[in-house]
Amino acid sequence: MDFGLSQDQVLLKDTIRRYLETECPTTRVRAVMESETGHDPALWQGLATLGLPGLHVPVEHGGLGLELLDAALAAEELGWAATPGPFLACSLATAALVASGRSEAAARWLPEIAHGRAVVTLALGDEGAEWDATRVATRFRAGGLHGQKPLVPYAAIADAILVASRDDDGPGLWLVERGAPGLEITPLSGLDMTRRVALVTLDGARATRVASGHAAIDRARDAGLVLLAADAYGGARRCVDMTVKYTLTREQFGQPIGAFQAVKHQLADLVTDLEPALALWWYAAHAYDRIQDRAARHAAIAKAHLTDLYDRTVRVTTELSGGIGFTWEYDLHLWFRRALFDRAFLGEAHYHRQRAADLAGW
Repeated sequence: MDFGLSQDQVLLKDTIRRYLETECPTTRVRAVMESETGHDPALWQGLATLGLPGLHVPVEHGGLGLELLDAALAAEELGWAATPGPFLACSLATAALVASGRSEAAARWLPEIAHGRAVVTLALGDEGAEWDATRVATRFRAGGLHGQKPLVPYAAIADAILVASRDDDGPGLWLVERGAPGLEITPLSGLDMTRRVALVTLDGARATRVASGHAAIDRARDAGLVLLAADAYGGARRCVDMTVKYTLTREQFGQPIGAFQAVKHQLADLVTDLEPALALWWYAAHAYDRIQDRAARHAAIAKAHLTDLYDRTVRVTTELSGGIGFTWEYDLHLWFRRALFDRAFLGEAHYHRQRAADLAGW
């Protein structure tokens, strides 16, 4: 049995990698992340031309109709290049809209997302880092939403926001369009400047119900966990690649520092940890697509392990890069910042390890 990628998936990865090497070098990453919005419409449209926002959008809504694994492979390449932009935000919204069924919101917004004409995001976490649909504090009452969502990706440029909230019947998803009365968006300064977040305040904001219950919210969160794991893997591999090249050129005592056992062993340890982790998030994506009764647990495991590993990788490679590794001018800090975002967003590793244990009945 072949557990590898298909030829189409390999081609997808190669195409994205070549595009990003040409169109999104770190000089462009820095320019975008230092801009006011952290968003480059031309870069996003280029990625849309490749089909990235529409990978997971059904064909009937103008997308490619592929699986989450394909979107995760794209996330890996975006993580490898530290690509700025709303890919994660739109992917979360896509997963929620697809899971909501044949809603009017899905028919309206999925084609816009697929072609890069609109940015739609998901507001899940409440104050106190609650990422569980059954514990959301935001309320829908008297025809409007009330509450705060402190970490909403790319809310400042979003055309619409899917809000996880609750009413007297329990949790659900509501859609708020940009400019709605009672909607206030405050951009926040985060460590990861390549993926912007904002505080969304809802004071009676008019909204349309998209889905009832927590099923659509849970599917969107699980998709996000897999995509963060894939981003973490791509970013960690880039850090190792950069550091290997550095240790083969940086000389000390008349020889490259890569010849020293202390350096070689640390890099070897990172590689031997990273290689088997690839299968972990591949399987999590496969479970999301094909084995839904296992999807939630394996998404939690992949997110916890990969983002922990990413965090350790950037710390070790920064130290191996010596003094230059701690400077603004050296690019390694771009991935250091992304690692901190991946670790925290949608829940820390310990939170998802506990979820995985609970889902297994331990």
